[in-house]
Amino acid sequence: MSALGIQNVNWQLPVNRRAHHTDKFSSQDFIVRRGQPWDIVIFCNRSLQSGDDLNFIVSTGPQPSESARTKAVFSVSGRSTGGWNAVLKANEGNNLVVAITSPVNAPIGWYTINIESSSNGRVSSQKTGTFILLFNPWLQTDDVFMSNNAERREYVEEDSGIIYVGSTNRIGMVGWNFGQFEEEILSISLSILDKSLNFRRDPLTDVARRNDPKYVCRVLSAMINGNDDNGVLSGNWSGNYTGGLDPRTWNGSVEILKNWKKSGFKPVRYGQCWVFAGTLNTVLRCLGVPSRVITNFNSAHDTDRNLSVDVYYDVMGNPLEKGSDSVWNFHVWNEGWFVRPDLGSSSFNGWQVLDATPQERSQGVFQCGPASVNGIREGDINLNFDMIFIFAEVNADRITWIYDSRNNSQKQNSLDTYSIGKYISTKAVGSNSRLDVTDKYKYPEGSTEERRVQQKALGKLKPNVSIDPTSARGLAGEEREPSISGKFKVTGVLAVGKEVSLALILKNLTTDRKTVTVNMTAWTIVYNGTLVHEVWKDSATIALDPEEEIQHPVKIAYSQYEKYLKADNMIRTTAVCKVTDEAEVVVERDVILDNPTLTLEVMEQAQVRKPLNVQMFFSNPLDEPVKNCVLMVEGSGLLRGNLKIDVPSLRPKEKSRIRFEILPTRSGVKQLVADFSCDRFPAIKAMLSIEVSE
Repeated sequence: MSALGIQNVNWQLPVNRRAHHTDKFSSQDFIVRRGQPWDIVIFCNRSLQSGDDLNFIVSTGPQPSESARTKAVFSVSGRSTGGWNAVLKANEGNNLVVAITSPVNAPIGWYTINIESSSNGRVSSQKTGTFILLFNPWLQTDDVFMSNNAERREYVEEDSGIIYVGSTNRIGMVGWNFGQFEEEILSISLSILDKSLNFRRDPLTDVARRNDPKYVCRVLSAMINGNDDNGVLSGNWSGNYTGGLDPRTWNGSVEILKNWKKSGFKPVRYGQCWVFAGTLNTVLRCLGVPSRVITNFNSAHDTDRNLSVDVYYDVMGNPLEKGSDSVWNFHVWNEGWFVRPDLGSSSFNGWQVLDATPQERSQGVFQCGPASVNGIREGDINLNFDMIFIFAEVNADRITWIYDSRNNSQKQNSLDTYSIGKYISTKAVGSNSRLDVTDKYKYPEGSTEERRVQQKALGKLKPNVSIDPTSARGLAGEEREPSISGKFKVTGVLAVGKEVSLALILKNLTTDRKTVTVNMTAWTIVYNGTLVHEVWKDSATIALDPEEEIQHPVKIAYSQYEKYLKADNMIRTTAVCKVTDEAEVVVERDVILDNPTLTLEVMEQAQVRKPLNVQMFFSNPLDEPVKNCVLMVEGSGLLRGNLKIDVPSLRPKEKSRIRFEILPTRSGVKQLVADFSCDRFPAIKAMLSIEVSE
């Protein structure tokens, strides 16, 4: 009888990709998930007889080996190495249906597969193919398994989302196009792993370790920023974005990842925290790790690992960039969902913090996480990875100092144990509303559990320090109660182009008459507290009768701030209020000015593969023209790539209407995101949900 020969293989792409939830990917590659069988049809020159066998060799990475589990040899007769297997499901005439299954802990990535036939020990012809293996959140035994169907749809398959920005008293949001299923994004996501320092140093070990989501996620947290390794994005918080794009202008991750590849893998300029997080989220969902974007308001950046941040002012009320600690108005990171057997208890499974924004080095590289959210809540800061830093981001104390340059002295002004780590937010499952997850990161401020966790964390940090639990961290006891209180109140409309109108409210808390000297300043800032430019200052001496409260007006004209306002639209006002011979009271308020509205609307019902007209409306609110206007639009499933439209200059108070066409390619609710920029408004955002029918 002739030797068994393989003539052709049908990989059954559509059927397998549907079964493996990979049918949304634009690429035509064979993409499957680990631990789950896939069927192929093998066409032979004759039927399978006894003495015949089919052998399969799968391998990934350079120099694959069976000992590293990056190569496996197995056959339909049941011989196998490395946990892969092949089962003969049907033998009809010359056609064989074979189900192939990878181990549930196989490394993810590109694989080659060779199929050989053998007859009575004689091995002959082979057919070679390639496939991509991904994590499998649908499979209970996979480390990334997520049992809740609606959550899995949101955190793996949803290709657009919302990222929260702003400040505690004004939470805003921007739409973001994750686009993990777009053309090229999967291959770029896999090439990120191949560009990592770990792969360059030791490719064999690196590829073998890609079976472990915590390893892959840590590598990605290092590679999304360009520090150390020519990763995806270059960070810039200076307020000057020459040589790149203002981070506020991005609408999503797709253009960023494609630009990185197109440039020959040079970091794309520029990103800030939500850009890093949006991009990491795309790659995580693309590779099959359930993930979401998290925003922490009043986020502490504790550089000296003492769970407190020091903030400085001079006697004239100027905020000072002194010391390396800071408090960011908001900071955005990610959570990935997987188990943590390395931490010894199943209570640490579930959401893990990953942060791709380069802030502090970890093991010599700008990377952060994974850190168990449950571990953070319980104060287990001794666990892997970077727990101390993340614990401080949501729990640090804020210590305010007044620095006097005349005699180079500083004195502690106040200690605040509750303002850090507020309104920790993410987009809700299945809707565009905000979900507050603060209670997942910490117990309620001031509760006995919260104090217990703080003591536990401080004890692990400095095992020999005993802290008096009756005082707020044993520091505040030194302070005298202030005799006055102060706060800034907004008294007018907060909008770019308008005067900023505030009032400083001072109250005498005693039954004596008080005289207060007030030094006030206003600076434009970037959201992480970087000072851009002083735009206003004032001093006043105010007499307060016993228990009297007064309002002192603060007015900042558009002409004073217009040149120095950044795309964050943030102005920080501070007042150092000194009562004769008594401690100063520092009052601070960051205000965010609203941009004019950008409106998008569709003209008719959206249908797959039918051109759809969209209109953009914008009205110039200023008494001066706006020039260099550009509209950038993107949305996965609505248009290929992005659309850039040059918009004519607008005269003072002029309204603009621009019409453009998109072509939906997928049904369901899709999100269109737009950015309008011009010389006076660097980044005005809009988003529109569009229901596309088949």
